[in-house]
Amino acid sequence: MTTTYAVLSEGLEKRFGAVHALRGLDLAVAEGTVCGLLGPNGAGKTTAVRLLTTLLRPDAGSARIAGHDLVREAAAVRRRIGVTGQSASVDGDLTGRQNLRLFARLHRVRDASARTDDLLDRFGLAEAADRPASTLSGGMRRRLDLAASLVRRPDVLFLDEPTTGLDPASRNRIWDAVRALKAEGTTVLLTTQYLEEADRLADDIALVDRGRVAHTGSPAELKALVGSYAEAVVTDADALARAAGVLDRLTGTEPALDHDRRTVGAVSTDQTLTLPRLVRELDAAGVPLADASLRPPTLDDVFLRLTDDDTGDDDTGDNTGDSKELVA
Repeated sequence: MTTTYAVLSEGLEKRFGAVHALRGLDLAVAEGTVCGLLGPNGAGKTTAVRLLTTLLRPDAGSARIAGHDLVREAAAVRRRIGVTGQSASVDGDLTGRQNLRLFARLHRVRDASARTDDLLDRFGLAEAADRPASTLSGGMRRRLDLAASLVRRPDVLFLDEPTTGLDPASRNRIWDAVRALKAEGTTVLLTTQYLEEADRLADDIALVDRGRVAHTGSPAELKALVGSYAEAVVTDADALARAAGVLDRLTGTEPALDHDRRTVGAVSTDQTLTLPRLVRELDAAGVPLADASLRPPTLDDVFLRLTDDDTGDDDTGDNTGDSKELVA
């Protein structure tokens, strides 16, 4: 079966003076899926989103969004996408209802009033709909932001760190909304600092490092690249160094020590490592064990193992702008 891609880029490049933010970004996001765009600060995630949403023009490379050329058909791209950026797109002086009606009218949505009421109900904002947006909680404002980006029923939705700073309950509401959008056939490109978020929502993950996509795959596929995570809990803090030596030898990676918890852990590249062998080796080295475990890696392990997190602050400081800039 032929895969149709809602987002397809080849060799996208972008410079900001001496800073080479993107160095040939290749990305393929299948229609009706959620793709997580992950990477360390400064890897190029926000620059990539701003390029793919027409807020920036690429210096080189090409992309097609919802079947339209990113540069030659920029207006058509804007008509097919929605964006929730890192900064709020709603007007704090207007009520939630007024904000959504404004977006609906700007996008020439038929029956703006009905669409507004539908979105307010969908995102649990009906009771607060007539309060100024500035008086809403952080979670409610983010839900209002997301509702605003959906006024036009986009084919592709870009979410740039949509749950940053939210409490768990508010984050779960956003997650539920993303799942519902996927079920309706909307393609979602999600950047996030919460690896658990990507693990729960994404069908595929593109791991961005130094302006390029370094690894792609489902969360399970990326975890398989790493191996397993070995951890030992010792009863004597003086034994941490010996335990670290054992894990270093067995896993082939530098262990992480937590002196407060008296634990030492390392991602294992040895697919044949077993828990009984780990315990035997620690015992042979005279390490007094309280506990030992060998578990599948988390996306945190994948992130730390497969990226080089020394690139500085996020992208180039080009995080200005929001969905209001995308009115065609």
